[in-house]
Amino acid sequence: MTDMSTAIKKGQKGDATLLRPTIMCTVPLILDRIYKNITAMVAKKGSNFRKVFEFCYNQKQKWNEWGYDTPILDRLVFNKISLILGGRIRFMIVGSAPLSPSTQEFMRTCLPPVQLVQGYTMTETTCAGTCQIPGDMRVGIVGGPMAGMRMRLVNWDEGNYKLTDKPYPRGEIIFGGNSVTRGYYKNAEKTAEDYFMEKGVQYFRTGDIGELRDDGTVRLIDRKKDLVKLQLGEYVSLGKVEAQMKTNPVVDNICVYADSFKTHTVALIVPVQAALERLAKEIKKNYEDLDDLCKDPDIVNLVVKKLAVHGKTNGLEKFEIPTAITLCPEVWQPESGLVTAAFKLKRKAIQGAFQPAIDLMYGK
Repeated sequence: MTDMSTAIKKGQKGDATLLRPTIMCTVPLILDRIYKNITAMVAKKGSNFRKVFEFCYNQKQKWNEWGYDTPILDRLVFNKISLILGGRIRFMIVGSAPLSPSTQEFMRTCLPPVQLVQGYTMTETTCAGTCQIPGDMRVGIVGGPMAGMRMRLVNWDEGNYKLTDKPYPRGEIIFGGNSVTRGYYKNAEKTAEDYFMEKGVQYFRTGDIGELRDDGTVRLIDRKKDLVKLQLGEYVSLGKVEAQMKTNPVVDNICVYADSFKTHTVALIVPVQAALERLAKEIKKNYEDLDDLCKDPDIVNLVVKKLAVHGKTNGLEKFEIPTAITLCPEVWQPESGLVTAAFKLKRKAIQGAFQPAIDLMYGK
């Protein structure tokens, strides 16, 4: 999509540069990659430029939070960065998975005058759900219900999320309305589990855990299907860990796995080749083949250490941070069957493809 995308030959231009879009619907994985492309571009210009950039970034972020624009900083620094997406982007909406707050804040700051909002919808509700209002500067918020949608929270006792929680009610999100589909094709058992009818209105149990704010907006905080209870009783949200780890420069894609009979998590990681090569040079190693690079135990251990620091910096608990990883040289594309067309992880398919590696990481 951008000039720095891995599929773009040197000297060629990406789709965004050629098409110069003004509105873009996207997914978190794409924004994470753009975020890493920008930070890599800044790092290449040297430490002095990086310090100047960080100063300008912090100043713009501060003034934006106070409700002011920064036309001088935009003209001198950020308008040039926005050229990575063609230079005309005015509005972006992201969905399909939770967006890391750090990525959302970074993109808003570095791509003026773009308005970046999050939506929360799904196939089962015909892509209707909630959407953040343009101009809402909060991160992590997916907005309130769209027109015609009914939304409620219900207690999820197993995860200890209740409507009586303070300061905000928490629970599983339920959607209802005419846009909710009637069920799963030829799967009555699953339909009965996730759908129900009440007073003539069709409802759908999303499996996502939300936190309801005073203004009627929602913040996604967990997902029942991604929540795993470890051996010592801690709950790990796989999606939450993945969203934070994807912001690390070396991670292109990641699938975190947790065994309920273990005390820690492990991860399968598709690395960014250029970033991995830079790490290899730190320990005086040089490989021409990515497969060999991914198999080197010293490089794998170095990535584990970098991720541990990154996870702690981003507020993850020690038990959430993967203690062992497998580097996967092949990029996960929809054609591989490991991700959907929107680049959502197919956990079962990934587990099936990499079960030997998972067993090895857990010492089985």
